[in-house]
Formats: sequence, C-alpha cells, structure tokens
Amino acid sequence: MDKKVPTPLPIGNSIFEKVMENGCYYVDKTLLIKDILDSGTEVILCTRPRRFGKTLNQTMLKCFFENTTEIGGKDTMALFKGLKIESAGAEYLEHQGKYPVIFLSFKDVERDTFERTLTEFKKLITNEFRRHNYVVDKITHEGKRELFKKIAACEGSYDDYTDSIKFLSECLNAYYGKKTIILIDEYDVPLNRAHINSFYKELIGFVRPLLSSTFKDNKYLQLSVITGCLRISKESIFTGLNNLSIISILNKDYAEYFGFTQSEIDALLAHYGFESKAQEVREWYDGYMFGNTEVYNPWSSLNVVRSWVVYADEYPKPYWVNTSGNDIVRKLISEADSEMRADLEILLSGGTISKEVHEDVTYDEIDKNSDNLWNFLFFTGYLKKVGERKEGVKIFLDLSIPNSELQYIYETKISEWFKEQIKQKDFQQFYSAILNGNAEIVQKELSDLLLDTISYFDSQEAFYHGFMLGILAGQPNFSVKSNREAGKGRSDIIMRHLSKRGQAVIFELKWTDNIREITAKADEALRQIDEKLYCKELEDEGYDSKNILKYGIAFCKKDCEVK
Repeated sequence: MDKKVPTPLPIGNSIFEKVMENGCYYVDKTLLIKDILDSGTEVILCTRPRRFGKTLNQTMLKCFFENTTEIGGKDTMALFKGLKIESAGAEYLEHQGKYPVIFLSFKDVERDTFERTLTEFKKLITNEFRRHNYVVDKITHEGKRELFKKIAACEGSYDDYTDSIKFLSECLNAYYGKKTIILIDEYDVPLNRAHINSFYKELIGFVRPLLSSTFKDNKYLQLSVITGCLRISKESIFTGLNNLSIISILNKDYAEYFGFTQSEIDALLAHYGFESKAQEVREWYDGYMFGNTEVYNPWSSLNVVRSWVVYADEYPKPYWVNTSGNDIVRKLISEADSEMRADLEILLSGGTISKEVHEDVTYDEIDKNSDNLWNFLFFTGYLKKVGERKEGVKIFLDLSIPNSELQYIYETKISEWFKEQIKQKDFQQFYSAILNGNAEIVQKELSDLLLDTISYFDSQEAFYHGFMLGILAGQPNFSVKSNREAGKGRSDIIMRHLSKRGQAVIFELKWTDNIREITAKADEALRQIDEKLYCKELEDEGYDSKNILKYGIAFCKKDCEVK
C-alpha cells in the first residue's frame, strides 16, 4: 500500500490564491471578511508581529472582493468553496467579486537610501497602474489619460506619485461605477528601514501625503485595510484621518484572525498525526495575547510540523529568529543602561516587568527613552502581556517573554553582545593580574565586568562558568579548557600556556545566592583544588608545580570573591 502523501504546508507562500490552488493546508480565517463588512469602518489599520498571517489575509481579501473580469476573469468564488465565509450568509457573498481593488505590498520597498526607496515606491505603484491598464482607453479627460500613461510608464513626477493611489481609485470608479477597495500590506517596513539608515524624515515627507491623499476625503473609496507591525501616530503619518480605526494587539477586534488559536493548533497537529507533541508546540510557540485571545506563532508552528513530517524526532527550533535580523533586541541589549539590564535579567529568569503602554510610538522615537523601546518590543511580538492595570489615565502592562523560542532569541543576542564587548575591551591588566597571582585586581576587574553585563540566574553556576570562559578565551599564547563536563575529579577551567615551561592556571568556581556566604564559598573552592589534586593533571603533562596558580572564585549575582 502506497504511503499517503501529507497535505503540503504553505511555508513561505502567503498568496491566498496559490495556497488554495496548490491544495495546501489552510487555517480558515475567511470570517475576517464578515467582521470587516459588519464593522462598517472605512479605513482599518491592523498591526501584528511579522509572520503572523498579515499578507495571507490581505491576499485573501483581495481574492474575495476583486472584480476579475478585466484581469484574468477567474472565478475566485471557487477558491472559497467549503470555507467559513461560504456559510456566513448571502448578504456577505453578494460582495464577492464586485469591487475594483488596489493592492500594494510595501514589504519589499526597503532600501538603504531615500533615493533608492523612492524608486522602489514608484516601481510598485507603476506596476499596479499597469495591472489596471485596461481603464486607460475609457478615461475621457485627456489630461488624466496622459497622467495615467505617464505613471504606468514610471515617468511621473514626485507629486504625481504622492497623489497616485487616489487617482487610480478615481479611474477605477469611473470604469466600474463602483467604489474601490484599497489594501496596503506591511505599510511600515520602509519606515523601519529608513529609521535604521537615517532617512526617516525624508521618507515621511513622501509617505504622509501618499497615504493622506489616499484615505482622507476620498469619495472613490469603499473600504481599506492596512497592515503593519507597528502603529504609527496619526500626527506622524495619518494626518487628519478621522475615518481610521486602529486595531493593535491590545484590541479584541479581529484577534483570532492573526496567529493560530488553540483549537486551530489542535486541528493542525491532529491532521498530521502529531497530537503527542502538543506540549512541545505550546512551550515553544504559544504565549501571544491579542486582545483576550491567546495565539501561537503561525510561522514557527507550521515549520515545526513540516520538520516532523520529514523527521518525527526533530526537536523544536527557533524558526522566527531567522525571518529577520532581530535588530531591535540587539539594540536593546547593546544600549541598555543598568535599569534596563536589571529588567532583562528579570525577564530572562522567567519574571515579569511592568511598563506604561504607549500605542503611538514612531520609529524615530524608539531611541528617545527605554519605555518606547519596551513598547516597541511588546507591539512587535517580543514580549507578551500577562497583566494590566490603570493608574489615572495611564495604562500599565505586566510583560514577560512569551515562549522558549523568544527566550532563545534573547539569550542568543545577549551571547553575541557579550562576545563583541569582550573583543572591544582591553584585558591586559586582568590577564597580568591572573598570572601574577594578584587576586585583588582580578576581583576588581571581574566585579566591573559583572556590573556591566546581563546575567540570568536560573542557570546559576552555568552562567558564571560561561562568563569566565568568554573573558579568558582572549589571552594570547594560552589555551583555555572547560573540564566541568568531564565528571568528578577535574577542575572547572584550566588555562595553559602553549609551552610546558610556561604557566598554568586552575579556576574552581562556586555560586551562592547569599552574599554572606561568598567568602566561605571562595575558600571552599580553593580548598577543593588541593583536596582533589587538580594540579596533578597539569604536572603529569609536564608543567612545573611552581608555575601552577590556583584560584577559588565565588559569585553572588553582581558580586564576586577571588582567592
């Protein structure tokens, strides 16, 4: 009997039409159509973290609403056969295929200069004009007809493009006798890139009039859905838009349509026969809270199921970490002051921090204070809400790390940052103190480093072991070896000169959570080196006992004692 071929998973495919035509596994989010129509809202801005289904939903809306008579003539209703919207009622199905649609995705409009970014915007708009090129012969006004041709040829002026989307909606309205639906996906991706590359204000000067003309008092607009990662303040980009409804992850509206709910995860795992792995998926990819709805990361959930289809014993992995550079986490860690580092330590040890929430942070304001940075991390999916309270007019959220995947991201970025710090620091005095047996200087240098780094204490001695290995690894002409995995009877760390005639150093490390015990712990570590004859290993290798130094070091959070 032939082995059943599993339903293909739509990894990397965010185009609804292709997902359905290729018979991929689809988590049905089509009731989003019903909720949007029921809302009666003209312009909706819905913000969600990256890879949470924004583009798939936008292409689903396009596929449902668009009148395809002039652009291929496909019967798109067949794609919705058996989906939830089909049984929602005739009053919703009557909207299917009835509207001209303008669809623009800004997710690839990210370049390192303003000029190149503007060029990409022009190309994007030009391609949408070309997609609707059939209307040009029906434009009776000669000036408008020539303007349409100019934009479609990518020859329009700067001002032509800032008013272009509204102009296209006017042309489509004249052709179809129906108002236009405008869908803009990942609207803030270019703004994020502009912030990173220091041309944010220049780009705002183009994007603000582009979007304001599109949505403000546009009599040719039926409805619009805009998606992105971050809510941008009206003053920054949506000036004067009174018809805009902003739905962030704090809102209950549309909460279940981005990410996978528990029932959807259960159905996914059951479909592929992985019900026994439900706990692993929960620990790694669950934990996001949109409104009052708990959701899983859909990108990572689909990827881990695909890995199990091939190798059933595969461990969960941090798939989300590879979808972008996670620059914001690195920035938080590298620029953190003592208060922010303390907050990070609380988060990494499984605790929660409380921060005032600001929903209208702009990209150029992220660096102004730590509250903005924490808000950015929350709204882009790097932290989750576990509690909420109100103090006067201010709202405070209790925040924590959502799951094992995000824990991995933070720990990885902290490790990278620490290695970079080590490379930049001059450790000559520290290394000299070690080789000269100057415990006082070694203690001072270690204490200064501990104050300036980020530790988390669930791993206790393991953290300090890695900490010591990191800073000892840069000593020239010495090899540093960790022996803690080799079992009893061997010291924690041995530093050997490459020549047997040189020095060797033995380090035994202890950890305590009681500062009163720190001196006794350091003495205990030093005694252990002698009692367990750790020097014998080095002497057997040929090192002279007179050239072997022994250090007992005890750690207690940000303090240390060196003997």
